[in-house]
Amino acid sequence: MVQKIIELALRNRLVVLLVAACLFAWGIYAVKQNPIDAIPDLSENQVIVFTEWMGRSPQIIEDQVTYPLVSNLQGIPKVKNIRASSMFGMSFVYVIFEDGVNTYWARTRVLERLNYAQRLLPQGITPTLGPDGTGVGHIFWYHLDAPQMDLGEQRALQDWYIKFALQTVPGVAEVASYGGFEKQYQLVIDPVKLQFYNISMMDVMNKVKANNNDVGGRKFEMSDMAYIVRGLGYIKNKDDLEAIAVGNYNGVPVRVKDIGTVQMGGDLRLGIFDNNGEGELVGGIVVMRYGENADRVITDIKKKMGDVQKGLPEGVSFTIDYDRSSLIEAAIDNIKSKLLEEISVVCIIVIVFLFHWRSALSIIIQIPITIAISFILLNAFGLSSNIMSLTGIALAIGVIVDNGIIMAENAYRNLAEYQRDNTPDT
Repeated sequence: MVQKIIELALRNRLVVLLVAACLFAWGIYAVKQNPIDAIPDLSENQVIVFTEWMGRSPQIIEDQVTYPLVSNLQGIPKVKNIRASSMFGMSFVYVIFEDGVNTYWARTRVLERLNYAQRLLPQGITPTLGPDGTGVGHIFWYHLDAPQMDLGEQRALQDWYIKFALQTVPGVAEVASYGGFEKQYQLVIDPVKLQFYNISMMDVMNKVKANNNDVGGRKFEMSDMAYIVRGLGYIKNKDDLEAIAVGNYNGVPVRVKDIGTVQMGGDLRLGIFDNNGEGELVGGIVVMRYGENADRVITDIKKKMGDVQKGLPEGVSFTIDYDRSSLIEAAIDNIKSKLLEEISVVCIIVIVFLFHWRSALSIIIQIPITIAISFILLNAFGLSSNIMSLTGIALAIGVIVDNGIIMAENAYRNLAEYQRDNTPDT
């Protein structure tokens, strides 16, 4: 069988060269289309459901949120397993699907079940889907270098400007902020004054909530002019909040400042982000979308950060903490260097031992064609270029070279024996 294939290839050299050229061109296209990452994605095919109910104990979260969600998510097609965890104020449900299931199809089916399970949860509790990333999707970390800004201002800058800008980069699933303080108005209520004015805590909460709102009116026409009437009621500072009336005492309005104090503070924190013991920092983690090209996404992120830098306050800059592209580029440079080394070694060995440049050329041509075909197969099986696959290709180059040298030497020896046996004696 092998002999017939060799004979067929020798009799149809132009066809073989044309097929090899087509495969090489296809392989070059596959190299450009194949997603590049540093590490292989071996995480499970899962969809995360996150639910927040602050202030509740893990047991309450388990009974009223996690259990109803898990019980209703059972029965989704192609689900392999469902795991869940409950903690203080938060619930996480991990719906693990079978390998090969489309991620976005899985998210759609989970979302359909969540719409049904919503009615079983406490009022005001809404479960949400996690980002469409994987466990190895954290491709880029950065923090802000802003010595002239406090942590609250840095976090506000991160949440309301930088985060929204970076989320527009193609391939980014989420930008998670960390560190600093999330600014909020804090009402410190005196319970003795509440009792004196006969006002409950719920009255205070409802009145503050109702007064922090804009209301619509209608259009008012007068003298060929149209005026839009509306009520502006959003809180802009502490004074607006202190002036809200929460009750009535003997015909006199009771305002927020009469029953307590208002201050600017930070939300409850469960941890801090420290820089080698030198102080706290504020930054973000960029999560890549499932199946994207990590190297291209990181390049686009850096370009976007350059645009965002122009709008930052004076003295504020980015500092990169983790950049996976450096590892990706190292893996690519490694296979390039190995490729050049192998080609050089082949040339030296074949020319020194066989003194035949055409044999060396035939072996050298095999290397790029074989590598190009391997990328076609990587795309066919949905695999990315990473340290594992590129290392395998680098190791396979040695096998290709060894086989080529052995075949060339064997052919050279057989031809020499054939010529010796068929040369007439003189």
